[in-house]
Amino acid sequence: MAERTVSRWYFGGLASCGAACCTHPLDLIKVHLQTQQEVKMRMTGMAISVIRNDGFFALYNGLSASLFRQITYSMTRFAIYETVRDRLAQDSKGPLPFYQKVLLGAFGGFTGGFVGTPADMVNVRMQNDMKLPAHLRRNYAHALDGMVRVIREEGFRKLFSGATMASSRGALVTVGQLACYDQAKQLVLTTGFLTDNIFTHFLASSIAGGCATFLCQPLDVMKTRLMNSKGEYRGVAHCALETAKLGPLAFYKGLVPAGIRLVPHTVLTFVFLEQLRKYFGIRVPA
Repeated sequence: MAERTVSRWYFGGLASCGAACCTHPLDLIKVHLQTQQEVKMRMTGMAISVIRNDGFFALYNGLSASLFRQITYSMTRFAIYETVRDRLAQDSKGPLPFYQKVLLGAFGGFTGGFVGTPADMVNVRMQNDMKLPAHLRRNYAHALDGMVRVIREEGFRKLFSGATMASSRGALVTVGQLACYDQAKQLVLTTGFLTDNIFTHFLASSIAGGCATFLCQPLDVMKTRLMNSKGEYRGVAHCALETAKLGPLAFYKGLVPAGIRLVPHTVLTFVFLEQLRKYFGIRVPA
């Protein structure tokens, strides 16, 4: 009887944590670029500035919050998407149509984005802390310390500041990453030129990373501004209007570093995920 290997529900979170360890410096530079009020530095200049002012390991500021975010946000969205997709595919005896993958990705991403909002907010604050004057720095020791202090100093509701934006972005990223990866991999394999190997995973995940970057960049910019704000925005609409005053391209500020960070992150996530599935997955009837 033919068998296939499927992921365990937590593999997506583990794969995302591995990818985050590799791409965290790019994520930190992206946050710094997005929170500039005026465009003063480009990506390379910002990286040099961070290293010169705070040392090389400053590029890993907020890594604990980044990993905590992957454990909450990515594990949730991958668990929902992969579990439901595998169950539906088993019932229909074939791959899902693309629109179902998009709907499933949007639901999984929206849920994951909401669950991961507290860790995401602490992550943004920890990465941006070194840009602030010494007397304004929050100096969170690690992710859990940041969350406890936010609850104590600003109230529990502040942890979910920007939750609408984070959830909407999560939905778009998951559609771009998971749904587009599945579809790209399916199309590549149906050509007959490539087999289900690491090159196919690399090619499909590169396409997915590009789709995800383009889809979510405007929301990513506003989410970063909202989470890093100190009360200057009244809400999502006000943040959008204030950003729009800087010109339409302000919504795509940091697009290149976002792509340079998100595409490798997407590629590494799916390469790690496919290897985890291959060696540690669950074998089920095809």
